[in-house]
Amino acid sequence: MPSITYIQPGGTHVVIDVPVGQTVMEGAVQNDVNGIVAECGGACSCATCHAYIDKSWWPTIGEPDELELDMLEFAYETRDDSRLTCQVVVHESFDGLQIRIPSEQV
Repeated sequence: MPSITYIQPGGTHVVIDVPVGQTVMEGAVQNDVNGIVAECGGACSCATCHAYIDKSWWPTIGEPDELELDMLEFAYETRDDSRLTCQVVVHESFDGLQIRIPSEQV
């Protein structure tokens, strides 16, 4: 199982082994990661699972589609590395992935 690190705005790291096939959001919600609320349950309709993923990972995790980009317009503190974690499905190659949670969501 790939280990994914969720980083809180204050710097606290939470490392979680997330099963392949789940989303990065599901790994956070199932492990009570503060700041990943996921009000819509992963339907890409609320932007409460917004996080930052370094662009160097994007070739591995994939680019956001148009629906995700549209929903990111409703997220707080977006940047060019903003993603909705409900749209990032975990693969074996994600081991070591780091997710940074925006301060507005905590």
